[in-house]
Amino acid sequence: MLMTQPVLSLTNVCKGYGSAKQRTEVLQDINLEVRRGEFLAIVGYSGAGKTTLISMIAGLISPDSGRIELNGKQITEPGPDRGVVFQNYSLLPWLTVYENIALAVDSLFDWPTDQKRAYIEKHIAMVNLTPARNKRPHELSGGMRQRVAVARALAMNPAILLLDEPLGALDALTRATLQDEIERIWEQDQKTVILITNDVDEGLLLADRIIPLSAGPRATLGPSFDVDLDRPRDRKALGSGPRFKRMKKEILDWLLGPGSRKHRMAVATNQPTPANKRELVSSRASRGQA
Repeated sequence: MLMTQPVLSLTNVCKGYGSAKQRTEVLQDINLEVRRGEFLAIVGYSGAGKTTLISMIAGLISPDSGRIELNGKQITEPGPDRGVVFQNYSLLPWLTVYENIALAVDSLFDWPTDQKRAYIEKHIAMVNLTPARNKRPHELSGGMRQRVAVARALAMNPAILLLDEPLGALDALTRATLQDEIERIWEQDQKTVILITNDVDEGLLLADRIIPLSAGPRATLGPSFDVDLDRPRDRKALGSGPRFKRMKKEILDWLLGPGSRKHRMAVATNQPTPANKRELVSSRASRGQA
């Protein structure tokens, strides 16, 4: 059962890059609360600012205005309470699977050697990589490398796991396999997770809740959609289910409607939006028929 108290909160967060005429406002008025133990997916357009958002939560960059808090404390820098998995695997190429994970564990925990070894082995097994524990990154497939990155992040025992399109560079079959792995690990570990993705189906497969991010510039978060689908989720049955289809349509309708660049530009310049145009045409047609 999810607790109602937020573990993470963003209040009126804005971020842009550049100066004067070269400045681009990337994110505007981002307000978000994430509950402890929740799996949240943020779905949006490529280039809208999703990585900027996750980087601010990770403490890698600072917002221009607004406030980001984790467990009631303002985030001002990176910390082990946030585990981050990016699309590029960020593994040290000269270290084995075991050694890449051990590097993170050694930097955080002052434990006896046997305890550390058992802890590392547990996380390697968690992502089904025990047979490959002594291999280096160049000996692993893309999917296996990403599993190492996930295991390393989880081994840090973070309060929140941040996944920035971790499966985006993988082929479809590997992506599906790792989606199942991520869901299994989340069910087992119940970490708070934020997944950044541009795939609505992926969000519906994995998340408790989906929030779409509008197109940029000045991208902002849209309405929250609760994913009321039973777990564990069967991807084959899921796609043909009426609830899945309904939720997917609602999210896409927002992204392609109010969240689209065309709609937002029309609102910003006081031009009729596509929906308003349809209403105007319908109104004129009705008057003409009267």
